[in-house]
Amino acid sequence: MTKLPSLEGEQVIKALNKAGFEVFRQKGSHVYLKHSDGRATVVPVHKGEAVGKGLLMKILKDVEIEKEDFIKLI
Repeated sequence: MTKLPSLEGEQVIKALNKAGFEVFRQKGSHVYLKHSDGRATVVPVHKGEAVGKGLLMKILKDVEIEKEDFIKLI
């Protein structure tokens, strides 16, 4: 099993953009991303802070992307 790297919110958003997700709104530090097929998630963007491993796994579950596939997008 591959290990997820420590990523900041902006890095997660860039990877999800490669997978076809687009930012459709932002409220404060929370960026809402949506795919044309209806999948959606929220990514917190805090300068200098990494997204926690548990939250990153929740984001991947929301967008229905496997860890290995997400690592290829980074």
